[in-house]
Amino acid sequence: MATGPRYKVAFRRRREGRTNYHHRLRLLLSKEDRVVVRKSSRHMQVQLVAPKPEGDVTLSSAISTELSKYGYSAATGNTTAAYLTGLLFGYRALGNGHEYGVLDIGLQASSPGSRVYATLKGIVDSGFEIPHSTSVFPSDERVRGEHVAEYVEGSNLPELFDAVKEKISADFN
Repeated sequence: MATGPRYKVAFRRRREGRTNYHHRLRLLLSKEDRVVVRKSSRHMQVQLVAPKPEGDVTLSSAISTELSKYGYSAATGNTTAAYLTGLLFGYRALGNGHEYGVLDIGLQASSPGSRVYATLKGIVDSGFEIPHSTSVFPSDERVRGEHVAEYVEGSNLPELFDAVKEKISADFN
């Protein structure tokens, strides 16, 4: 490890690989609310975060485990659950009086068709405004889970998707 009077230790969250401070600074200087999308291997989490001098304030949120309230019984870490979580978040944020945000994907890789962009598609489909390009969205067949139904016998993911989407839309409209 480098030592000496000119060596500067990086911030702890940068050393842990958890925060890109250059990207975060650009988002904070925009003074726009951020739509923070975070994924794990089993869940998706979306939050609307407003920057404040004292620290960030969460205005609205949704997590994929909440989909069970709407009858979703499949895995919560797939593209279908990501879309439904985004849809749920978008309707909640609109219901709380928020209409606009800027996408913040953090240190996640930006690859078109990923779960992050499936979540973005759900948010946009709810009516929430986020600057985006439709070229990064996954296909509708992938969002509905038809690619899973082809390989897994007895998979009812497309029907489950349609039913849960209707319940979420009916709950907020």
